[in-house]
Amino acid sequence: MPNDSINPTPGLILASGSATRRQLLDRLRLDYRIDPADIDERLGDREPAAAACLRLAREKAIAVAGRHPGQVVLGSDQLLSWDGGILGKPGDRASACRQLERIAGEAITFHVAISLTCPDGRQLDWQETVDAHMRPLTSTEIARYVEIEQPFDCAGSMRSEGLGVCLVERMVSDDPSAILGMPLIATARLLRQAGLDPLAG
Repeated sequence: MPNDSINPTPGLILASGSATRRQLLDRLRLDYRIDPADIDERLGDREPAAAACLRLAREKAIAVAGRHPGQVVLGSDQLLSWDGGILGKPGDRASACRQLERIAGEAITFHVAISLTCPDGRQLDWQETVDAHMRPLTSTEIARYVEIEQPFDCAGSMRSEGLGVCLVERMVSDDPSAILGMPLIATARLLRQAGLDPLAG
């Protein structure tokens, strides 16, 4: 007769359709399912980038958790700030070129947040920042990058998993995976706290 007092290990749901985040999570060798969050990602007036990033990660996790009771749900978000403001997704070629022209040679900051909802009601959060210094860029370099990567759905037109790395002089971060949108060191830590240990036997 089964022992009902033993709680099975909860499953994991990734609240994102991002191929890059899937590739990152695959490194931890955990079984998971994908259920992208569909939330309103508009930012509040004068909402700070760090606060907005964490809010969106939480809202994504909470929205998907409502469809998967008893599961651990991982939400994440990334925003880019420059000169006191937030650089959003350009949406088209012309906007992407304008964004890159503005931030060429400038210091920018990537804000990355993850949030886990747990079956016991806990909400586990973590934030990272990545400080980057863009190198000076010619109009030809910008046009070629935009043509190849088409970064229209990337904050600040920075497709960091691709040729975006060719646009920067240097980056400073405590977690090298954070620039890709999901800090794996922190993700593994929060998953352990939620009862999902990638190194468990």
